[in-house]
Amino acid sequence: MDQALTLDSAVAEREARFEQLLRDHYRSIFVYLCRLIGDQRQAEDLTQDTFVKAYRAIGRLSADANVKAWLYRIATNTALDCLRRRRLISWLPLFDNDCHPAVETSFAESSLEGVAVHQALRQLPPRYCVPLLLYACHGLSTQEIAEILQISRGAVKTRLFRAREKFRRIYSVEEGA
Repeated sequence: MDQALTLDSAVAEREARFEQLLRDHYRSIFVYLCRLIGDQRQAEDLTQDTFVKAYRAIGRLSADANVKAWLYRIATNTALDCLRRRRLISWLPLFDNDCHPAVETSFAESSLEGVAVHQALRQLPPRYCVPLLLYACHGLSTQEIAEILQISRGAVKTRLFRAREKFRRIYSVEEGA
């Protein structure tokens, strides 16, 4: 009888912890994935995948862990898997006016500048795009990004520097076009 009560309280605690995680981070993870993937519908699916994975693993998360970094790591890995699959599946338009669904503009691209920024970000390799988005758009520290990407803090700073340089070059070309 005591064992059943202990199990029920552990499940209830896990459920409560997950609900709090969902309330606190769902929107920021969704926005991050929208920016990274460039497709709102796919970002919705990836956000749900992220939280399903988090739910399955939340029991193994220590009480003193950086939950935000842990969750962004799950989201990043989920997105990178998607981007790898996207590269494997090549789609060629039959006509010049055909448009790939993944290239459609998202809700955040209402201005011309937003479109240019989004296009420049999409041209960055994921190794540079991910830390740039996490730092510039989501306000994560270089230490948190290092935890998410499982690299050193120095490597994060190097990637951020290179990402900014590549972004500037790409964006200046996009603006001039």
